[in-house]
Amino acid sequence: MLNITTTGLYRSALSIFNCLSFLSVLIVPIATAAEQSEPTALVGGRLIDGFGNQPLANSVILVKNGLIEKVGTVDTLPVPTEYKIVSTEGMDVLPGLWENHAHLMLNGHANYKHWHKEYTPKLTNEIMPASAEQLLLAGITSARDLGAPLKDSITIKNKIDNGEIPGPRLFVSGPFLQHEAYPGTELYRWGVKNVEDAKKKVNKLADAGVDIIKLIDHDIMKIEVAQAIVDQAHKRNLVVVAHSHKPDEIRRGLEIGVDNFEHTGLTTAPEFPNDVITLLRERTAKGRIAGGPLYWTPTVEGLWNYDLTVANPERLDNTCWHRGLEQSTIDDIRGSLKNVGELEYMQLTPMRKPTLKRKIQQLKESGVVLLIGTDSGIPTKFHCQSTWNELAVWVNEMEIPAMDTIRAATYWPSVLMKVNDKVGTVSEGKYADIIAVKGDVLRYINLLQHVDLVMKNGKVYKQDGKATADK
Repeated sequence: MLNITTTGLYRSALSIFNCLSFLSVLIVPIATAAEQSEPTALVGGRLIDGFGNQPLANSVILVKNGLIEKVGTVDTLPVPTEYKIVSTEGMDVLPGLWENHAHLMLNGHANYKHWHKEYTPKLTNEIMPASAEQLLLAGITSARDLGAPLKDSITIKNKIDNGEIPGPRLFVSGPFLQHEAYPGTELYRWGVKNVEDAKKKVNKLADAGVDIIKLIDHDIMKIEVAQAIVDQAHKRNLVVVAHSHKPDEIRRGLEIGVDNFEHTGLTTAPEFPNDVITLLRERTAKGRIAGGPLYWTPTVEGLWNYDLTVANPERLDNTCWHRGLEQSTIDDIRGSLKNVGELEYMQLTPMRKPTLKRKIQQLKESGVVLLIGTDSGIPTKFHCQSTWNELAVWVNEMEIPAMDTIRAATYWPSVLMKVNDKVGTVSEGKYADIIAVKGDVLRYINLLQHVDLVMKNGKVYKQDGKATADK
């Protein structure tokens, strides 16, 4: 055992270690597939554990067999000699982030009709694996994929779980359930005819292995049909998420008992109607009596940053979203974004932006638990960028404290998805899903755009800001 008795002694050792940068590869080798069983110690960083506790300086995190074995400090937790030391000095260490509203079947292309025609046959072999890896390298170790063909969703989820491709832990919905699928979208939108059909389709999704049921246009369903979807989903232990674009979607969603609303909708209306807010307050006041908190994923960064993107489209040229895509696909996406300010999809966005602060304030005051999610994959929203942008907008523009924002991207999603015994915090016995970034993220949340270390299940996928697969 390496018995570190004083912080000073340990810091001296680390100082020497850091100075001998040319030896770092020898001392701290990048983990390979054959080395994944090697125990690892993350040493020296400030730990933000996901619970909201006071950050722990000079932390030591022991990782073994993919799990967090022990958590302590350099003064309290000796590092066994057989552990590989990875220095996190000067870094903030956090649980791996969640992206709670992703579309892996999309990669930022501006023309949906063209994309679905050309790329649906390529979802499993190119598009979704690329999206998954981009998310992971951005520090997203868990993600909810809310809308894609069922077979493709389950295939990619299984490939990640089996270690065949890199990606976050996926929690998938497969196709939306709605009153009637829009023409040409039947692969990832399923219409529901009646109560019997509702139960049948929920069971089909559950039997296939989905984790989530996603509702849209449930306000125009017959109440008994929408209720049957929620009831059957809950019988199958599935979380129900619902669009909140329209006031009646929220009213109906509360009536039938959905778990989580998606988006800050209501188009250009300046605020949520008073009766909706009253209903939300009544629901959140019930808490555990109603089955737990009511969750809301506002997905605001794209709306907030749209005009900034038009004024400075350089972020669209960031090559991070190229990873895993064929050159022809890259060229096609890039070509679709040549005139962002002219996209029909975006024309109402400048009118929606001024309403966001008021709507977010209303949601905060209503008592809902907010989650970080972005709709990543839709036009101009790349998987490698969207999540940190959402975090930054929350902190810098919506005045949500950084610690609360981080919990909305770590702890709370794991509670909603009923996996908080496995992920969501850096604590003993949970999977070693950990990220690290240089600097103080509680003061400068934007630092999360440059995640230095990504570990999932104890395996390092990114170190020193570079994908280990590229080293």
